[in-house]
Amino acid sequence: MNEKNKEEYLIDKITPFNVRKVKKVEDLLISLKKCGFQGRNLGKALDILYKMVSDDNILTALALSGAMVPAGMGDLICVLIENKLIDVIITTGANIIHDLVDVVTNVGHYIGSSNVDDNELFKARINRIYDIFLPEDNYKQAEEILLKIIHEIFEEKEINITPSDLLKKVGEKIEKRCILSLAAKYNIPVFVPAFSDSEFALDLIKYSVREGYKFNFDIFGDVLKFADIIKNSKEYGTFIIGGGVPRNWAQQIFPLLDQIDQIETMGYNYSVRIHTATEYDGGLSGCTVSESKSWGKYSLESRYVSVWCDATIALPILITGLLQRLKII
Repeated sequence: MNEKNKEEYLIDKITPFNVRKVKKVEDLLISLKKCGFQGRNLGKALDILYKMVSDDNILTALALSGAMVPAGMGDLICVLIENKLIDVIITTGANIIHDLVDVVTNVGHYIGSSNVDDNELFKARINRIYDIFLPEDNYKQAEEILLKIIHEIFEEKEINITPSDLLKKVGEKIEKRCILSLAAKYNIPVFVPAFSDSEFALDLIKYSVREGYKFNFDIFGDVLKFADIIKNSKEYGTFIIGGGVPRNWAQQIFPLLDQIDQIETMGYNYSVRIHTATEYDGGLSGCTVSESKSWGKYSLESRYVSVWCDATIALPILITGLLQRLKII
């Protein structure tokens, strides 16, 4: 390697992290960009996320998986909604029902422990989510409130509807501040692709058995609704927490549009992802954004970063820094 080639590699120096220069979280993230590993990626994530949410021409889709609401991250999502920083939510039914549990009970979830006898928890009717405890009674309260809302919304027992339309109607009936009520208030669609995979859906099934309801969910209708949202946007970005169905459901829209409409400009232009998945075992959640380019899910010129970190660490830091940069807090 000659001297000229060496210079092409040796451009920016690592700047040791100086805690004395950190006055706020945004400063921390800026400083981390001059460090290494996932600290640098988290610093980069702030720049890309700021670009996404501060440009009205960029559609920002939040793909939220994992047990983020029971882990205490729900209010962060509420803040993003209230400040109009996200345009679409794609999540799991679990996060939705836990959101409802937090609303209808005085204490939705409890600080627990992973070092516990799960047999004893079962006997006490306490559900464990790693180090979080959720009493079965709280699920029961949410089920009763949801049934009351269903009674108020629908006069007929046979219901033909998309899951997103149902979630909007439910959100409109919730008076307290939560993800569903705020999403309905600010007209942000909430898509739950794996709708039957949650306690929320199990409640609806119980209403069908006990109350005689017949729910016919148009899951393809939600895909086409999201396709229309994409087609009416100029640029697009994903803010992905974890992986799973929410992530791929958000990304698969461009291969679909390619096959239906033969759109010239394909793929998301921006992406920030926080996750802990690995790419080498062939698992979908470990699929890199670069790999997704080969499917047309991201544009060839897209700006993106993946942060390998527990989301309960990275997400609060990133959102706090973002709100400081936007001068919201």
